[in-house]
Amino acid sequence: MADDAKPRVKVPKSAKAGETVTIKALISHKMESGQRKDAEGKLIPRSIINRFTCDLNGVNVVDVAIDPAVSTNPYFEFDAKVDAAGEFKFTWYDDDGSVYEDVKPIEVS
Repeated sequence: MADDAKPRVKVPKSAKAGETVTIKALISHKMESGQRKDAEGKLIPRSIINRFTCDLNGVNVVDVAIDPAVSTNPYFEFDAKVDAAGEFKFTWYDDDGSVYEDVKPIEVS
């Protein structure tokens, strides 16, 4: 498991009903390709984030399949229409089976 992975998400605290907001999501992660060797010459196991999803109140907003050529610390910025107050749930999936999550609330006026 990649112990160094740390998700960071920026979501507005509130929005008007029907407003489109900009979401920013980043995960600090080494993104090990599986092709490098350690100091003893052994291959370092592959460990990359291969999928990122975001749901608002259980409804999918974005679902991204990530290829092995992605850089370290993948960053996503996207828009989401907010019709009701609730929670954005962000999920990153690692090749090594780890799953990283973050949840951010949003209020609607």
